[in-house]
Amino acid sequence: MAGYDRTAWLRAIAAGFVVDAAVAGMLSLLVYQVKQIDERVVDVRETLRAAAANTAEAALIPQVADGIDAVLAEGLQHHLFLGRVLGKVQS
Repeated sequence: MAGYDRTAWLRAIAAGFVVDAAVAGMLSLLVYQVKQIDERVVDVRETLRAAAANTAEAALIPQVADGIDAVLAEGLQHHLFLGRVLGKVQS
C-alpha cells in the first residue's frame, strides 16, 4: 500500500471514530432529555390532578364574588359621597 493510500485510510478511520463519538454523545443527550421530559410530564399530571381536586369543591366562589361586588359598590358610594362633600366630584 502506498503512503498516500495509508494516510487516506487512517484519516477515514479517524473521521469515522470522531463521527461515532459525536453520534453517541448526541444520542446520550437525547436519552437524558427524554427522561427529563417523562419526569416533568408526571409532575404536570399530578399538578393538574391537584388543581382539579381543589376546584371541584369550589362552590363558594360565586358567593365570594357577589360579596366582593357588594364591597366594591359600597366603596364607590363612599368615594362619591366624600368627593361631593369635598367638592371634587360634581353631582
